[in-house]
Amino acid sequence: MPSYKAPLHDMQFILFDVLKVQDAGNAVAAYAEMTPDVVTAILEEAGRFCENVLQPINRSGDEEGCVFESGSVRTPTGFKDAYAKFVEGGWPGIACDPEHGGQGVPNTVNFAFEEMICSANLSFGLFPGLTHGAYNALQAHGSDDLKRTYLPKMVGGSWSGTMCLTEPQCGTDLGLIRTRAEPSNDGSYRLYGTKIFISAGEHDLTENIVHLVLARLPDAPAGVRGISLFVCPKFLVQPDGNLGARNSLACGALEKKMGIKASPTCVMNFDGATAWLVGVPNKGLAAMFTMMNTARLMVGIQGLGVAEAAYQGALSYARNRLQMRAATGPKYPDQPADPIIVHPDIRRLLMRMKAMTEGCRALALWVGHELDISTGHPDAQRRQDADDLVALMTPIVKSMLTDHGFSAANDGVQVHGGHGYIREWGMEQLVRDARIAQIYEGTNGIQALDLVGRKLSMGTGRLARQFFHPVGAYLEQMANVPAMAEIVAPLAKAFGRLQQATLWLGKAGTANPDDGGAAATDYLRMFGLVAIGYMWCRMAETALAGSADNFRSAKLECARFYMAKIIPETGSLLVSITAGSKSVMALHEDAF
Repeated sequence: MPSYKAPLHDMQFILFDVLKVQDAGNAVAAYAEMTPDVVTAILEEAGRFCENVLQPINRSGDEEGCVFESGSVRTPTGFKDAYAKFVEGGWPGIACDPEHGGQGVPNTVNFAFEEMICSANLSFGLFPGLTHGAYNALQAHGSDDLKRTYLPKMVGGSWSGTMCLTEPQCGTDLGLIRTRAEPSNDGSYRLYGTKIFISAGEHDLTENIVHLVLARLPDAPAGVRGISLFVCPKFLVQPDGNLGARNSLACGALEKKMGIKASPTCVMNFDGATAWLVGVPNKGLAAMFTMMNTARLMVGIQGLGVAEAAYQGALSYARNRLQMRAATGPKYPDQPADPIIVHPDIRRLLMRMKAMTEGCRALALWVGHELDISTGHPDAQRRQDADDLVALMTPIVKSMLTDHGFSAANDGVQVHGGHGYIREWGMEQLVRDARIAQIYEGTNGIQALDLVGRKLSMGTGRLARQFFHPVGAYLEQMANVPAMAEIVAPLAKAFGRLQQATLWLGKAGTANPDDGGAAATDYLRMFGLVAIGYMWCRMAETALAGSADNFRSAKLECARFYMAKIIPETGSLLVSITAGSKSVMALHEDAF
């Protein structure tokens, strides 16, 4: 199994040198005490926890998996102990409101921590990740009584959370939900139905599990307009806060999965389970999307975490595996052969992994920074602008980072050659674990449709302007900086293609919705490549402004590689986008 070292230097560079989150001008209350020294101390301790506690049980957790017995789920050996240490360290509440016992750490810092967890042990990361999403939904939409009852325990880590959406007959189309909620005389409800694919729906890490469940009231209108959200605990909570009787819900089975085997994916049966309404009747989907949007960003971070782990494993192997001589002559004549890192094709794989991973990290932390501004900036317009940008970028972060996570894991296998196909090297687990991230919390195809069908047109283009206007202005500014010319020029061309594709979609997609649907995935990738390219320009600008060292020199070389080898893909994507849907839709169903 490859070892893992938290990429702290790169995280610090992005946070403090590129984004400058510590500047007073950011005016976010959560940053007030988050000096570089404080954030560095948090990230260093988080890195040690992930390296020394989580990573060592990653492979064993995959091999052992979870065990389902008589309705209960036992997590793999070492997970309960690791979770106890996680709680002891105060990590569950790191990004939660101090009002409920949290530490109030900004999203940018939490995103960096989430990446480390997912690099070290993706399956483990799902437990606290889902709890944080449930916390966000209750914090935003729950009554004061529900907040007092559930949030302190969830923030403290003794209770965990889930999201229960999917049913056997409905996944993306939540309007088909059949789970019903019947009112009781005491103001509670009784839930009846079955949910599937419920991550961490049952386990032995916490004393209680708080399920957020989508269901229909008896008089609910059809479709998504008739969905309500309910909180339904595994154990009922007594008035004094202690746990009472077991609720009428149970895990019926565990799914047998391709990857993330140490995370239980459950079939959950609700048989008259007691629950309480969260928010407004028939408005549950909007409340659940508070959790879903958090989850989609976190799933993007999962892809980033796997990509970093794959890169580190592939780099270590390439430095040590001796095979053949370099094409230009022996580089290590004292060895029987040269390490494979000297070969151009191996370097191509490693450079692509490195450039994409570091670019994706910068993109994620930028969006995390804007998320902090959207909730904590004193100026209402600045908050709205940041919220618009986060909404626009959420499907891009989710899709681009998870696509890259799977691609990087596959490239890691390729670097290892035959050894990559063997379990002991750890790469094949990363491939299996990464694959789900492109599917759950809304498949990447759905993310593309969300971007093209909703986000671009919202507010007559208001969301899109939060990206296009500042990036266009930045490119104009950098065009007058000679040292940046070789990096800015390729991005400017790609940005022009993105503008062209956006205008084409606005016209063709309106005239024929199939044209928008056929172009959506290509368009999202083009947008993502340009967004990552923008972050590479900012990183290159920052690297040039500082004192030259090996780290900053490597940043510049990675920026050059990205502009020479990756962003030109936008050219072929433009051709594919503007080809329309005719070739996609022409074949009759019977001819497939």
